[in-house]
Amino acid sequence: MQLLKEYKSELSAELESILNYWMEHTPDEKNGGFIGKADNTNKIDFEAPKGSVLNARILWSFSAAYNLTGKPEYARYANRAFDYILEYFIDKEHGGVFWTVDYTGKPLDTKKQVYAIAFTIYALSEYYVASGIEKSRKLAIELFTLLVDKSFDKAHTGYFEAFGRDWTETGDLRLSAKDANEKKTMNTHLHVLEAFTNLFRIWPDNSLKNHIQLLIGNFLDHIIDKNNSHLILFFDENWNQKSDIVSYGHDIEAAWLLLEAAEVIDDFNLIAKTEQSAINMALASTEGLDSDGSLFYESEPSHHKLIREKHWWVQAEAMVGFFNAWQLTGSKQYLQHSIDAWEYTKSKILDKKYGEWLWGIDEEGNIMQSEDKVGIWKCPYHNSRACIEIVKRISNFSSL
Repeated sequence: MQLLKEYKSELSAELESILNYWMEHTPDEKNGGFIGKADNTNKIDFEAPKGSVLNARILWSFSAAYNLTGKPEYARYANRAFDYILEYFIDKEHGGVFWTVDYTGKPLDTKKQVYAIAFTIYALSEYYVASGIEKSRKLAIELFTLLVDKSFDKAHTGYFEAFGRDWTETGDLRLSAKDANEKKTMNTHLHVLEAFTNLFRIWPDNSLKNHIQLLIGNFLDHIIDKNNSHLILFFDENWNQKSDIVSYGHDIEAAWLLLEAAEVIDDFNLIAKTEQSAINMALASTEGLDSDGSLFYESEPSHHKLIREKHWWVQAEAMVGFFNAWQLTGSKQYLQHSIDAWEYTKSKILDKKYGEWLWGIDEEGNIMQSEDKVGIWKCPYHNSRACIEIVKRISNFSSL
């Protein structure tokens, strides 16, 4: 199928372009590791804090790209990220990872955010496949054990959001200022699931499998709204809903990640359930499609408000999630949604002057100039993963 060959070719080239940007612009040659912040014009703030999520996502991206392509330069940058995380982000006294360090590597925000630890597990697991370094596998297992010990809710299942450095309770559980200050969140559970799934590939442990099954159950029982197949974003510790915001990007991302988890642990019952939920969630996500093929950011049903911004990561997840829905249903409309998201991205999100992807387009159709090109949240993970995932899926078609 010529269309798929062209799609694969373009995304293979785009993956190379994304990683070339990160190799050229982001290494911190003075203080080690990678810079913490750069604006839309690639102006670097050399004294910006360095985030654990950004660094874990850099480690994952270069490791996964090396595992796909075998290019030695990707392994070198994965090594650089691994060494920095090991030296500066791992809390050697209390376990876990720091949320941020300063530009010299000194601990800055020492809160234990479960989301950040999950991404570190995810990245270390991928790096082990790339490098074979046993220390990365061992550390990933240690972090899994720590999360189960400190964060897992033994009464109601699921994971509590955040803790102080020494794993005591903390008043501020939020990932960012825009988030609700609640005990449990969809976002953290989604990426804990993603992390545990990747860890299972290199450590097929029965306890880990059980926790993956419980996490999928959390989504099926609590997080996916049974009335509309959108994700519920925030909960108290008893799984009572605390928000009605719809996040279209997370809807379409979770659609394929849940099925992937069920497939990796080879649970036929959960595969059947998550296949159906993937189809339902992909259909629900189409409510956020604009006429130009892009996917809107969020909606607030209780206020009858649509947030018409088009963020880079949402388009990346639309590419994968709708492609997955096409594979499950055979409906060419879903394949078209995936390609349309990529066409919109090529037209509006790719930064043809300064490289990489823009943060997004605002409600008036203008570039969101004040947002980062590199930062705590702006990273090579969503876009490189979309390229890698679709290239791998198309490669699996025997006719190609």
